[in-house]
Amino acid sequence: MDADGDMQLGGPSWDVKVGRRDSTTASFRGANNNIPPPTSGLANLTSLFAAQGLSQKDMVALSGAHTIGQARCTNFRAHVYNDTNIDGTFARTRQSGCPRTSGSGDNNLAPLDLQTPTVFENNYYKNLVCKEGLLHSDQELFNGGATDAQVQSYISSQSTFFSDFVTGMIKMGDITPLTGSNGQIRKNCRRIN
Repeated sequence: MDADGDMQLGGPSWDVKVGRRDSTTASFRGANNNIPPPTSGLANLTSLFAAQGLSQKDMVALSGAHTIGQARCTNFRAHVYNDTNIDGTFARTRQSGCPRTSGSGDNNLAPLDLQTPTVFENNYYKNLVCKEGLLHSDQELFNGGATDAQVQSYISSQSTFFSDFVTGMIKMGDITPLTGSNGQIRKNCRRIN
């Protein structure tokens, strides 16, 4: 997802800094080490984001990216079968495409936002208040904790969500930049020179 992609889906736009040095190699494992697991609770999510220099406010705003996209059954199976902080009808709908047995339907996909999965807006937060977060980690953002008020504020004001999302994306883009002769300034951000 980039600034152009968000805008094409109805979301906000922002200027992406140019001249940043990028690595000439990629590490799938290294990247995944910094992505919170979908089973994370609020304290763990907050801690993992803080380790990257992002606040809890940034975390809630950036989680709004889940207004688009899909998740594999393996990532939400435990939530739709075992958790109690989920709407029963929503859970049954998700269970119909995600069998309880591990190894069966593991790669089946479900939209992170059942209502508007291809539009970038604030319905993700509305889903959380209705206990329709697909991932356990999503529903943790509205579960009687410290982030409930922020979720409510994004429901009340999509423009506040967009503004905070842009701030979070810019901050995320500044995490551990390469300096000196490390990496390269790319001519095309999608591939090495």
